[in-house]
Amino acid sequence: MASTVLKFRDVSVVRDGNTILDGIDWTVESDERWVVLGPNGAGKTTLLQIAAAAMHPSTGTAEVLLESLGKVDVFELRPMIGFASTAAARKIPRNETILDVVLTAAYSVSGRWNEEYEEIDLRRAQRVLAEWRLDSFADRRFGSLSDGEQKRVQIARAVMTDPELLLLDEPAASLDLGAREELVGLLGGYASSPASPAIVMVTHHAEEIPQGFTHALLLRDGKVVTSGPFAEALTSETLTETFGLPIELTERDGRYAARAS
Repeated sequence: MASTVLKFRDVSVVRDGNTILDGIDWTVESDERWVVLGPNGAGKTTLLQIAAAAMHPSTGTAEVLLESLGKVDVFELRPMIGFASTAAARKIPRNETILDVVLTAAYSVSGRWNEEYEEIDLRRAQRVLAEWRLDSFADRRFGSLSDGEQKRVQIARAVMTDPELLLLDEPAASLDLGAREELVGLLGGYASSPASPAIVMVTHHAEEIPQGFTHALLLRDGKVVTSGPFAEALTSETLTETFGLPIELTERDGRYAARAS
């Protein structure tokens, strides 16, 4: 039975007098896979930071995994959240082996020191590497991998702890066509599994939405344009309103494409 993993009520974020998010109402259930779309400056990354318990709203209430931010120890909450982003990747030592990059997620540290890991942790890390087609890279150094390979390592690290919520901030950004399609295919398989957690993925491009995703949240100027299942929230009309120019959205076999009309 699905349970609520995110509940935002009238959430706003104001920084230096600038309103970044404005009155956001949004609920995510455990069996839903959301994509967040919007132009630059719409507030997408800020929204994800709150969902990751890395930021508190200025006003309103944000519940993450049934806990209210401001009333819970976020250091106990964060291990239950998988988060992959470019900012998080910058904290990974370039000379760290891929196995250790994933393994150290068990202690929520970046860079292996003197932690002791159990056999179950090692087996879990090896299984996750295999699931994301990284098992042959286990002994490689993080800094030696391509962009696409590093993106997959970030996601493998994010799912290592079997999180209840997975957050992905532009996982396909900067990838070439082949690397993007490989990653989108893997994400689609993961999202389609009933055993996977709730997923929220920020992206700029409809082409990067994997199969298996179910819901869309569209933001513009920090406000919700629309949200809900794809059939009602992800349309040519809603994208046109979100991006401020005529957009034609097409769908084929569960994959989307958008272009100016």
